[in-house]
Amino acid sequence: MSADLSKTAYDHLWMHFTRMSDYENAPVPTIVRGEGTYIYDDRGKRYIDGLSGLFVVNAGHGRHELAQTAYKQAQELAFFPVWSYAHPKAVELAERLAHYAPGDLNKVFFTTGGGEAVETAWKLAKQYHKLTGNHTKYKVISRAVAYHGTPQGALSITGLPALKAPFEPLVPGARKVPNTNIYRAPLHGDDPEAFGRWAADQIEQQILFEGADTVAAVFLEPVQNAGGCFPPPPGYFQRVREICDTYDVLLVSDEVICAFGRLGTMFGCEKFGYVPDMITCAKGMTSGYSPIGACIVSDRIAEPFYRGGNTFLHGYTFGGHPVSAAVALANLDIFDREGLNQHVLDTEAGFLGTLDRLRDLPIVGDVRGNGFFYGIELVKDKATKETFTDEETERVLYGFLSKALYDNGLYCRADDRGDPVVQLAPPLISDQALFDEIEGILRTVLTEAWTKL
Repeated sequence: MSADLSKTAYDHLWMHFTRMSDYENAPVPTIVRGEGTYIYDDRGKRYIDGLSGLFVVNAGHGRHELAQTAYKQAQELAFFPVWSYAHPKAVELAERLAHYAPGDLNKVFFTTGGGEAVETAWKLAKQYHKLTGNHTKYKVISRAVAYHGTPQGALSITGLPALKAPFEPLVPGARKVPNTNIYRAPLHGDDPEAFGRWAADQIEQQILFEGADTVAAVFLEPVQNAGGCFPPPPGYFQRVREICDTYDVLLVSDEVICAFGRLGTMFGCEKFGYVPDMITCAKGMTSGYSPIGACIVSDRIAEPFYRGGNTFLHGYTFGGHPVSAAVALANLDIFDREGLNQHVLDTEAGFLGTLDRLRDLPIVGDVRGNGFFYGIELVKDKATKETFTDEETERVLYGFLSKALYDNGLYCRADDRGDPVVQLAPPLISDQALFDEIEGILRTVLTEAWTKL
């Protein structure tokens, strides 16, 4: 391999969601090591991992026992599919996930990532309704600005038009409703409960508009990622559950980010007191030490597939991979042994309070989120909530802010999927000292960013 990793990366590594021309004459940031809440580049410089890789490394970097677990499992059984066969680690992990999941969500369909889990849930919802006599139910409802993945079906469910436009036409039947960004609420912005009821009722109106006999499922994240960490208003999910039950529509909780401690509970739906029909999850299940995902399904929805000659004609070669399943089990052991979920619950108020100190900056319009998952929305005018123009987004967010945060030692996300936001989701082992360090870097960089508007 070439000694110049940056040049080789530009020549051969097609990076994901990356404008490759940006690196034609600039070095590609190259991370070579991680330890705890920090990552290190190829020059030895240390950075706070303020995004847990990509909402993934929940237990932190450098967990040698997870690497050793993978090594041991690969020696014993490196691969076998779960196509009409089982292997011990897939069985054990399925049982454990069923134990953690609420209600009767006891059936686990393994994938290799989150987008595949979402794809699985839509296909399963369509076939479930066919098996139960509702042959016209195929549509799905999701929220504006929401991100649900890149496969053709998951991309259709995604509510970000710019991400979909290059690949259209996509899978038909995906409809959108308003999200729960109360900071920019069109109604009831001063009354969270009324706003939550309004936002949930938009789902009912969309079901009625489409025809209840055509709608198969509703896909919602407990805290919506894209747009900048929108938490649900009080009562929102209880009303959504009621609506779905009324019209025989399945409720899918997309927890690719929110599961496995990100909000302080094993699944985000627990935090907000609702029981979905399916949970899609991935990322933090192994803390990123090996890829795996899953769609966890209620007994009621699985029941028709366990009858007669019915088969769910769907699967992935690497779904339930023995090494990944073993690593997931060891990762969940760490969660239990170290009480990571409780640590998030105990310290989330401190994290939010630390970030709230940034509200004194003129560029900070809103700070929102839950658990260890927060977004800071940037504005030109706090009084009017005026957002950036396209030119300002390009110049300030991408041209300055992203690089400046990184150069100052903080890896996080500065994005404009929706409005300009900085997102933070550090490893679940983070403490107040790290929160203070994050706030200090943000304060320095955001203060300078204001001068560039």
